Amino acid sequence: MKAQVFRGVNQLSYEEVPVPEIGPDEVLVQVRVVGLCQSDIKKIRYPLYEPPRIFGHETAGTIAAVGAEVAGWQVGQRVVVMHHIPCMRCAYCLNENFSMCDVYKNITTTAGFAPSGGGFAEYVKVPGHIVANGGLIPIPDGVSFEQASFVEPTNCCLKAVKKAQVAPGQTVLVTGAGPIGLMFIMLVRYFGARAIATDLLPSRIEKALSVGAEAAFDARDADLPAKVAALTGGVGVDTTLLAVPSEKAFFQALDCTRKGGKILFFAEFPDEVEIPINPNILYRREVDLMGSYSSSYRVQALAADIVFGKRIDVDALVSDRYPLRDLAQAVERAVSPGEETYKILIYPNEQLATD
Repeated sequence: MKAQVFRGVNQLSYEEVPVPEIGPDEVLVQVRVVGLCQSDIKKIRYPLYEPPRIFGHETAGTIAAVGAEVAGWQVGQRVVVMHHIPCMRCAYCLNENFSMCDVYKNITTTAGFAPSGGGFAEYVKVPGHIVANGGLIPIPDGVSFEQASFVEPTNCCLKAVKKAQVAPGQTVLVTGAGPIGLMFIMLVRYFGARAIATDLLPSRIEKALSVGAEAAFDARDADLPAKVAALTGGVGVDTTLLAVPSEKAFFQALDCTRKGGKILFFAEFPDEVEIPINPNILYRREVDLMGSYSSSYRVQALAADIVFGKRIDVDALVSDRYPLRDLAQAVERAVSPGEETYKILIYPNEQLATD
C-alpha cells in the first residue's frame, strides 16, 4: 500500500509499505479521508519523534478486515477511527484526565513502524484495546466520510468548551479563526453562548462572522479591549479560548477577560516560549488559567452526535483537498495559509470528492 512515511524533520516519503497484518482482536480499516491536524504538522516539522513513522489520526474509512475474535464489526462498515482510548482504571482516568493515561498515550492505531496514528496511509490497523473499548464509531447513512472525519477534532474542541464550563448567556473570546477557532465559534453557539473572534487575516475575520461569531476583530487592533468591553457591558468576556500559540493573544485575553473569568490554553506553544506574568493579576482578579490537551472519552458520544446530527456545519470548515501523494504540499499550505485556507483533508485513494 502507499503511505507517507516520516523520515526526518520536514522529510515525508511517499512510498510502498506492507499492509498491516492484524491479530485476532484487531481490525483493518481502509482510510477514505483523513484530516490534517496542527499536531501532525508539528510532528513533521520539529524533531519530536524518531523516524520512521506514519502520522495522521482524524480518520474515517471502511472496515477491510476483522480478526477472528472480533465481534460486532463487519467488513464494509463505514467507521470513524479514534486513535486513542484510555484504560478507564488508572488514577488519571478515575479523575477524568483521560489524555494523561499511559494506555491512552501508548496504544494507538498504526500503518507500520512505531505506532503513530497511521492515517496517512491507505490502510490503518486498529489495536484490540481500541476495538473493544469504543474506538470504532459507525458512520450513519447520510453522513459523508469527510463529515465523519471531524468527530475527533470536534471531541478535542468540545472537551475544552466543557472544561471551561461555557454556558448559555455567556460571552466567549476566541483568539484565532483558523479551523479550530471556527469550530470553537460553532460550539460556543451550540451551547447558547456568544462568540467574539480575532484573527490577522481579513478573510478569516469575515469567515468567523459567517459561522456565527457575534463580532470579529483584527487581532492587532489597539482598541480591542475597549471594543470587547463595549460588547459585554463593560465587564469583559466570561472565557477566552486561546486557539493560537501567541504570547500577544494571551495578554489580550488578560485585558479582555472579566474578573472571575477563565482563560484556556488550547494551542500548544513552542517549548522555548515563557510568558512572564505578575501572579497578583490572577490573585486579585481571580482569573483561572487552564489547559486542554487532546480528546476526552467522556464527550466522545456527544462529539459524534454533534457531527452526525449536523448540529454544527463542518462542511463550512473544509477549504482544501489533497491526494496523499501531495501531503508535503498540504503541510506547506497549512503553515502558510492563503486567504481562504481553513481545514485541509487528505485522500489516500486520491479521490477528491465527498462520498
